[in-house]
Amino acid sequence: MMLPLPEMAAIFLVAIVCSAGIGIIGVGALWLSRRRSLRARLSIIVATTLVSVLTGMVAISAAMYLSEHDLYVFLTVALASLLSTMVVTWFLGRLIAREYEDLRSLTAEMGEGHRLGDLSDPKDVSETALLRAELVATSRKLADSRDEVAALDRSRRELIAWIAHDLRTPMAGLKAMAEALEDGMIEDRQRYYAKIRIQIDRLSRMVDDLFALSRIQSGALELETIDVSLYDLVSDAVSDLRPVAAAKGIAVHERGLTDVIVAGDPRELTRVVENLLMNALQHSSQGTEVVLETSRNGEGQAVLTVSDTGGGVPAEALTEVFTTGWRGSPARTPDDDLITRDPTVNGGGVLTSNAGLGLAIVRGIVEAHSGTVGVSNTESGARFEVCLPAIAPAV
Repeated sequence: MMLPLPEMAAIFLVAIVCSAGIGIIGVGALWLSRRRSLRARLSIIVATTLVSVLTGMVAISAAMYLSEHDLYVFLTVALASLLSTMVVTWFLGRLIAREYEDLRSLTAEMGEGHRLGDLSDPKDVSETALLRAELVATSRKLADSRDEVAALDRSRRELIAWIAHDLRTPMAGLKAMAEALEDGMIEDRQRYYAKIRIQIDRLSRMVDDLFALSRIQSGALELETIDVSLYDLVSDAVSDLRPVAAAKGIAVHERGLTDVIVAGDPRELTRVVENLLMNALQHSSQGTEVVLETSRNGEGQAVLTVSDTGGGVPAEALTEVFTTGWRGSPARTPDDDLITRDPTVNGGGVLTSNAGLGLAIVRGIVEAHSGTVGVSNTESGARFEVCLPAIAPAV
């Protein structure tokens, strides 16, 4: 038999008032326990929900004038339900708190700089598992970033040390020659003037290399892109450095396709070719040859290869040759006496900064042109390969 509408409204109103009252008390208790543990707050939430329901039911049961026996039975069942629910809630809160404790430990390890291992279950799709996986991924990214920053800082400190050493050599020579000229102890003054100019040129080249490298590493390298023949760049570089090769008794040959066109900055790409050729000349001995070849690979890219006979690069250093300041092993280290001589003075030699910046500049310029550069060893030396996006030749 359905209750009359006024009685149902009264029951609904009593239940709302009781639940609202207990709810307000629960909110106050939750606010007071905001600095307590997760288990305590979770217990307050569950207890507030359950007690608000039971309070309304008890109030309605009492108003319905149940027998004393039936009312005690109802209260006993309600109390047992409340106690059992609180016990279950406490254990559930303990499990959840343990998961959060694991997350806190992971966060602390990540803050200390550790690389977290991935121990997650791929079948676990809970929020804590997803958060744990995100923390692991973030720790790896942070560790990689720290390693990269440490490598850059180490490279910077090594570069500063190398540059300081390279600056001391010409500066000491300039000081000695200036003092000798000042004291009037030199008969062939023109020869000393020429040497002073060579040392100044070397310092100027070093400064130019540092400036170029700084623009590359800071992303400030601006390219004036036009269509240019890669073979023409090679021919011009070979023509400019042929006196250097002749002074060392090295034959330089250019060959390959003449219709390989790339979109790039001619000045910067010329610097790439000249640096690679200069590197090959420095590390080749008298009576050998250096070969520059232009071609296309299977992907349609323009390819420039520079091969020398300088004994090759140690296998463990193949990934380091393009690092700023890399000098190589003694077999790949140029003779300082040759480096400081001008091609037009006393038989010539190679004029370069010798600061270990040339190949780093090559990599920066090539990557700025959306290309790649690599090195491999041959039977007699090293082979550098530059790949650049090519423009299809006109039909």
